[in-house]
Amino acid sequence: MKTVAVLVVACLVASSALAQTATAPDRIPSVTVNASATATLPNDRMSAWLRTESENASAAVAAADVNARMARALAKLKAQPAIKVASSGYSTNAIVEKGKPTRWRVSQAITLDSADFAVLATEVGKLQDDGMLLSGLGFSLSDAARKTAEDSVTQQAIKSWQERAQNAAQALGYTAWRVGTVHVQTNDGARPYMAMRSEMKTMAAAPAPVAADAGTTDVTVNVSGDALLSSPH
Repeated sequence: MKTVAVLVVACLVASSALAQTATAPDRIPSVTVNASATATLPNDRMSAWLRTESENASAAVAAADVNARMARALAKLKAQPAIKVASSGYSTNAIVEKGKPTRWRVSQAITLDSADFAVLATEVGKLQDDGMLLSGLGFSLSDAARKTAEDSVTQQAIKSWQERAQNAAQALGYTAWRVGTVHVQTNDGARPYMAMRSEMKTMAAAPAPVAADAGTTDVTVNVSGDALLSSPH
């Protein structure tokens, strides 16, 4: 009797599976398409990284020297509203050498950013004259310029994607297609950077004029997704 019950249950399960297979909808054919568009724009922001350092047997004296230089720098930069200023990276480190008294090195960094390259370059030169060290220069694309470019490039990338989807559908023998899941992604626009080194021993020397090529930034939009195919030939 138990054997008969098992056989009945097995038949019911098999019948249910066949029914589900028979009623399952056909999978919609699709093709994955990728497209991209890029615009190259001149960088319109310039950034400069400077620092001031001082060494002394007294940490307090070294700190006072750095604080005075930084205060003079910030006072001068207040007269330039076109330049954004941010100070950071204040540090005090002990310099220990065998057979020599302990000395202290104090340093602080400052970042300048502006759309007016000439004004920023002039101010950087003045700060170097006052003993600050130029750590580096960088150029980038402003947020406003990037957004405008991305809006335009996105339209180009989507149009290119649509054209490729149409060509793929025709090549595969379908007369019609519709949009499935599509992803639109922009690049992160990494900041170009030009490193510049400067040692403390060169602080008294006349700094070279600040000159650099701002370069360009590529704004790229990638579009990828599925085109759902219908109406085969």
